Amino acid sequence: MVKLLRSFHKTRRYTVATVFFMLVFPLLFNGCGKKPVDHPLPPVIEPKPAVKKSSDDNTPAARINRWLALMKNKYTVSVREKLELVNLFFNQLEFIDDIYLWGTEDYWATPQEMLINNGGDCEDFAIAKYFTLSRMNVPQEKMRLAYVKSLRQQQPHMVLNYFSATDGDPLVLDNVEREILSASQRPDLIPVYSFNNRGLWIGENPTPKTSPHGLSRWQQLQDRFYQNTVTHLRDELVD
Repeated sequence: MVKLLRSFHKTRRYTVATVFFMLVFPLLFNGCGKKPVDHPLPPVIEPKPAVKKSSDDNTPAARINRWLALMKNKYTVSVREKLELVNLFFNQLEFIDDIYLWGTEDYWATPQEMLINNGGDCEDFAIAKYFTLSRMNVPQEKMRLAYVKSLRQQQPHMVLNYFSATDGDPLVLDNVEREILSASQRPDLIPVYSFNNRGLWIGENPTPKTSPHGLSRWQQLQDRFYQNTVTHLRDELVD
């Protein structure tokens, strides 16, 4: 690390963002926020259907059908309602560590993969909400996938932040908190960096440091999502 920093000062070939990703970025994939044991959160809202659902209602195909229907049927509601609906929809899925689901320490799943598996880790929850809201005409530039440190859980965590047109205090969509609160109401989350399809921000700095195109995993994830989505939309609802 010392050698790398000396080289940076000598040649100035590395940008601030490059050094950040080389030294810090890999350390953030060793944990993911989930519901803590020692600090219980308010219970997740469980739906109370009037008619008992059959076992077929919780198949991968049924979950994807409900996801497609949500995007189609709630396309014209207010942004706030979209945030609430999408947050609730995905927060009913299970938290599953990547190592158990994918056999690797870190894997970024598409919403389709998450629905097929009926769960994922904190990154998958945030990513699924980002892409779903984008398909429901919520501008991507108003949303950021945010890596934070959770003081409550003492580990890295990912959430989705939504910035309104007039307020710099984003709303936080979190898989361990059922209520959508503003960032100022979540002192337990310390910003590390955030990104979307437009840029990458370090900490709470309002100015993006670099383009997100250097994040190969992010680019690959977007390609996989749009390829899968085109297939599902072309076939309309899966059987």
